[in-house]
Amino acid sequence: MTGVIIKSTGSWYWVRTATHEQFQCRIRGKFRIKGIKSTSPLTVGDHVDFELEMNTNSGIITKIHDRKNYIVRKSVNLSKQTHIIAANIDLAFLLVTLDNPPTFTSFIDRFLATAEAYHIKAILLFNKVDLYDEALNHKKNELIRIYENIGYTCLEISATENINIKKVSELMLGKISMFSGHSGVGKSTLINAIDPSLQLKTAEISVQHKQGQHTTTFAEMFALPTEPESYIIDTPGIKGFGVVDFEDNEIGDYFPEIFALKQECKFHNCLHLNEPKCAVKTALEDGEIAPSRYRSYLQILAGDEENYRTNSYDF
Repeated sequence: MTGVIIKSTGSWYWVRTATHEQFQCRIRGKFRIKGIKSTSPLTVGDHVDFELEMNTNSGIITKIHDRKNYIVRKSVNLSKQTHIIAANIDLAFLLVTLDNPPTFTSFIDRFLATAEAYHIKAILLFNKVDLYDEALNHKKNELIRIYENIGYTCLEISATENINIKKVSELMLGKISMFSGHSGVGKSTLINAIDPSLQLKTAEISVQHKQGQHTTTFAEMFALPTEPESYIIDTPGIKGFGVVDFEDNEIGDYFPEIFALKQECKFHNCLHLNEPKCAVKTALEDGEIAPSRYRSYLQILAGDEENYRTNSYDF
């Protein structure tokens, strides 16, 4: 039998078949995917073959099909474990909030670079815009200007006030979409606004730490009652986003504004640091590249996984 993994708890996987049947499956013995070392070899969105065990409604996964793509991150802590968040994604939505909790540019840029590396279209959703004062609105508008200028779709939304929720649903139609972001940015609230029948749990923000409390423990895929059928992958909140296996000479390729200028640099292997006649540094000095984007590039190049987060917005 063949199906897609719609939920994973690390040791058990729920597999949905083309006829919408669901089976709880596990892996027998060691199961490794060539070239990938991660906390779990399988993830939500994976297509697998499985066999039902005798006289039970559970199965054994025997094969994973080739992935179209996947989103992977490295935990920003001492374990440095690689975590494949989801696979076979059409759209990756990153929910961004400027307060309660704040999402900083370094986190946004690492997420976008990873999406670029694995050929996944990314969209930024600026949530909770109904709560912003004049200062936060100014920061939000500046961020939208930066990311729209380099080709990313940005939407201002409010999951609680139903602002632009219909637009998000239209973008998702007929696609497999992943929702990601920090805990507390409103992923579950947004999904409930898109399909109230799902009734996902939500939680209040911690006033003391301005951080969300985890309500989604494991990634899970939900089918939406649309025609054509659409799917949402809800993911646990992420504190840090460490990039995985980026070579120094390819990091710039995952920043569209840097990639567009690389051919104009004097040296073909220019890393845009201190090399002479660097088109990227010239564009930075001329205000054509946002300082925050260039700083994110430098931090990834330096392999700074522990200290890349800042407590202010400096564009």
